[in-house]
Amino acid sequence: MTREYRVVDAGQPAEVFAALRAALADGGPAVVPRSGGLRGGSSGSGGPQGAASGGSPESGWPGSGERAPQNVALVIETSGSTGVPKRVALSVDALLASAAASAGAMGGQGQWLLVLPTHYVAGAQVLVRSLAAGTEPVYYGDGHFDPLRFAELAAELDGDQLYTSLVPVQLARIVEAAEAGAREAGAALRRFDGILVGGQSLDPRLRERAETLGARLLTTYGSSETAGGCVYDGVPIGTTAVRSVEGLLEISGPTLAEGYVGDEKRTAASFHEDAGVRWYRTGDLGEVVDGRVTVRGRSDNVIISGGEKVLLDAVERIVRGMPTLGEVVVVAADDDEWGQVPVVVATGSDSIADVRDLVARELGRAAAPARIVTVEALPRLSSGKPDRVGAARLARVDGPASSET
Repeated sequence: MTREYRVVDAGQPAEVFAALRAALADGGPAVVPRSGGLRGGSSGSGGPQGAASGGSPESGWPGSGERAPQNVALVIETSGSTGVPKRVALSVDALLASAAASAGAMGGQGQWLLVLPTHYVAGAQVLVRSLAAGTEPVYYGDGHFDPLRFAELAAELDGDQLYTSLVPVQLARIVEAAEAGAREAGAALRRFDGILVGGQSLDPRLRERAETLGARLLTTYGSSETAGGCVYDGVPIGTTAVRSVEGLLEISGPTLAEGYVGDEKRTAASFHEDAGVRWYRTGDLGEVVDGRVTVRGRSDNVIISGGEKVLLDAVERIVRGMPTLGEVVVVAADDDEWGQVPVVVATGSDSIADVRDLVARELGRAAAPARIVTVEALPRLSSGKPDRVGAARLARVDGPASSET
C-alpha cells in the first residue's frame, strides 16, 4: 500500500495544517512542507525569522508517479549539518506518539501559537500537537520576529492551556523587550503554561532572565529523525530511551523516523537494531547519568589543531559566558601552522587575549580561539538557528562585512 506525496508551501501554515489533518486522520497524501513555494526554492519565507534560507533541497523531487509508503504522513527536507540533502520520512504513529509524549511532559494538551517555520520539524510538530489536541493554532505569519507582535498574538489565545515553541534567539528578543519596559512582552511570557525552547543549546543566563520574568520553559533535544524533541530538560519523554555508545548518543522509541526517502545507505548508517530494539545514531557526543541526558556537541564539529582534538561546541559554551561578546558562534578556520583553529564570530567584542586565556584554562591551549570576527548580526537559517556555514565564511580573514578584534 502506498499514498501520494503532496508538496505544500511552508509559508502557508494553514494549508500545511489542513494537509496534515488529511494525512493523519484520513489517509491523505504524505505532506512535504517546502520553503519558498512549491518548486523547492530557498527564499526562507517559511517563518518569522527574516534570516537566510533554511536550505530545503532544490530538486524535482517528488517526481511524477513517486509514492510514499502508506504509513508515512510527513517528510521533512533538510540539508543536514554537512549540507547534503536529507528527506526524513515520519509515520503517522511516530508523529502521534511524539505529540502524546509531549502532552504528558507538559501537563496536558492545549492550544498552540505557531512561530516556527513549518518545513522544520519543530514547526510541523506544533501543528501535529494541535491536531492531536483538537485545537486551532494561531499563526505568526511571515516577516522578522517582533516580540510585540508575538505578545499581540499570545493575547488572542483562548485555550485552557497555552503553549508555544521557540528558538533561543526568539526567546532572547522577547526577554530583551520585557526588560526594556514592554510590559506586554513580559505578560506574553507568563501567559503560556509551557514554552518549548530548542534548535540549539539555551544559554543558562538567558533561561534565568526569562524565568525571572515568569516564563515556564522546557528545553528540548531531538531532531527530524526523532519526530522533534524527545528529551525535555535532559529527561527522555514518553517511552523514549537514550543511551551513550562510545561517547555517542543513540535514541530509541516510537517516535523514530522510518528512514530517509530514496537513501537506503544513509538509512542503514543512521538506524540499526540491537537485541530487537531499533536505535537512531544521533551523531551527538554526550552521556546519560541516572537517566539524565547531557549533550556535549556534534561529533562532526571537532577539529584537529596542532595535533589535538578540539570540540568547537565546548569552546562556544565557554565564550558565551563573556557578556561583551553578545551572540556567538565558534567555527573552524584553516591555519598554515596549526592545521585548523577555532575562530569566534560574535556581535560584540572583547580582548582576544582574555578570550584565549579563559578558554585555555578550561580546555587547554589548543582550544584557544585564534581571533574574534565582529559582525553586526549572526547569519541565521530560517529556523532561527545560526548558519554555521555562513559564519565560517565570515571567519575568513578576507570575509565580507567582518573585522578582527
